[in-house]
Amino acid sequence: MDLRGSVLFLAIILIVETYFVVANGNFVFQVERRKTRLGLSDVRARDDRRRGRILSAVDLNLGGNSQPTETGLYFTKLGLGSPPKDYYVQVDTGSDILWVNCVDCARCPKKSDIGIDLTLYDPKESKTSELVPCDHEFCSSTYDGPIPGCKADIPCPYSITYGDGSATSGYYVQDYLTFNHVSGNLNTAPQNSSVFFGCGNVQSGTLGSSSDEALDGIIGFGQANSSVLSQLAASGKVKKIFSHCLDNAKGGGIFAIGEVVEPKVKTTPLVPRMAHYNINLKDIEVGSDILQLPTDIFDSGSGKGTVIDSGTTLAYLPSMVYDQLISKVLAGQPELKLYLVEQQFTCFEYTGDIDDGFPVIKFHFEDSLSLTVYPHDYLFLFKGDIWCIGWQKGVSQSKNGRDMTLLGDLVLSNKLVVYDLENMAIGWVDYNCSSSIKVKDEKTGTVYTVGAHNLSSASTFLIRRILTFFLLLIPVLNCLTN
Repeated sequence: MDLRGSVLFLAIILIVETYFVVANGNFVFQVERRKTRLGLSDVRARDDRRRGRILSAVDLNLGGNSQPTETGLYFTKLGLGSPPKDYYVQVDTGSDILWVNCVDCARCPKKSDIGIDLTLYDPKESKTSELVPCDHEFCSSTYDGPIPGCKADIPCPYSITYGDGSATSGYYVQDYLTFNHVSGNLNTAPQNSSVFFGCGNVQSGTLGSSSDEALDGIIGFGQANSSVLSQLAASGKVKKIFSHCLDNAKGGGIFAIGEVVEPKVKTTPLVPRMAHYNINLKDIEVGSDILQLPTDIFDSGSGKGTVIDSGTTLAYLPSMVYDQLISKVLAGQPELKLYLVEQQFTCFEYTGDIDDGFPVIKFHFEDSLSLTVYPHDYLFLFKGDIWCIGWQKGVSQSKNGRDMTLLGDLVLSNKLVVYDLENMAIGWVDYNCSSSIKVKDEKTGTVYTVGAHNLSSASTFLIRRILTFFLLLIPVLNCLTN
């Protein structure tokens, strides 16, 4: 296989439909977002399922739609096998492996309501598919050692159980992943790379049912050695850095793998040895007031701490934090009449400019990194002049009663977010996600400008909006020869 193809494989990222477009050492994806109108209780239930996955260390769906009244589903289209077939997979920043439903699957979904055709992967139909035995080096490294009872003819198994009760299991295969790589300014050329991924033959829970969210599989974008990103980084083909920018107004966006040189992004350290993207939150400022909270309220640990999850629609706070924050947010509007919508969302009628009538909120993190959340971010229009509060009270997840702080798309939209796993840091900057960014080719040092796009189309069954992400793969060795 051409090493150049290997280098540029990483294009499998983000919960988005992919229609790769690229430019010299960088990758570009067109990402698709399908939206269906949901009740607010459905949004909360969906976030609860995602949070359940986080707690079992297999979760964090990257993507989502920050408008709570419209639940967005981001996914990417991958080519697998020889000849390649298309598979639609959701990207999950908390889990690690890529897996797809296979032809011998029990209880795999047969249809999806988001307007895509589901496809079962058949190893026998691919000329390049190879079964990964349990004594293979990849298998041993994935399980941190030999599998007890392993024999040469036994396949390497995988099994993931999510906190919501859903589960997937099967065996590993190795095959080609096909994508388009940037071969020039707005020019692309098809490339492929051999990767290890799961062939799912048993699914349960929400993964084993045909529904409006059914897809062909999930691609994990976590930190383990089994992730696609880690596989490529270990072979020296890419830098272990990725970024995303989600535009909640126009539906545009950018997704990049590699170093972003403009805009400049300040970072904060990731908490080490955590399964998810945990960071150290120091305090919260509402308007000009710092919330008066116990010093250990944001401590990291099992079932607590602060997690960045762009796949969760809303934002969840510990009970004590939530109560103080909401009190401060509403303090300047004492005449508001509050009521609950669907028994979960605090709402009110307001005819003025919400950015003038409510305070800006700032989250302050380690190394003086701040995240600014404006009223138009945390308040959303339900209908008419009825506004609802996007902040939610989290559910206690640990024995000592602490709650997890989970910051979802509600606070991450309209920001370029960078995950720098080379230096174990994460950062962001307020940004127009429908504009462009500059990325650097690690081999030549050349800087390229890449912009976002937004397309739209209609579907018989649901509203479709195509969100264009740019998946820019910046290889450490730019397209190597041979």
